[in-house]
Amino acid sequence: MRPCEQLVVALLDGRRCALRIPAVERVARTVEITPLPKAPEIVLGVINVSGRIVPVINVRKRFRLAEREAGLGDQLLIARTARRTVALPVDAVIGVLPCSAEMVTAKEAIVPGLEYLEGIAKLEDGMILIHDLDKFLSVEEETGLERALRTP
Repeated sequence: MRPCEQLVVALLDGRRCALRIPAVERVARTVEITPLPKAPEIVLGVINVSGRIVPVINVRKRFRLAEREAGLGDQLLIARTARRTVALPVDAVIGVLPCSAEMVTAKEAIVPGLEYLEGIAKLEDGMILIHDLDKFLSVEEETGLERALRTP
């Protein structure tokens, strides 16, 4: 497990989740999402971010949370995986949290085989799940997304 440094913390159905700050490009207001035909089910569609077409990943579906319509206050975390930039819809981004390695428990120490998680930060007021953005899309989803993005 890498040392922690800083986390960008967001809310999703009242639960705190986080990404390491180097993965996050920016935070944006929710915008209209254009459906992407033939994209994997996990992809809500695409948005235009400064002239780039960016896929929007349905994190609610990934984490088995109830679907809901986007609200006016919702935000998008624009972040980078090893392969591409993606947008993650969240209820709100609540800030940046300094984090030490001592605060984080590796996922293997909790439950072996946890997908999408890098670890859990333990705080005085609860826990924050630290997500591994590079594992959000399976190989099949990544291939399907690539194919859908190339389709005219």
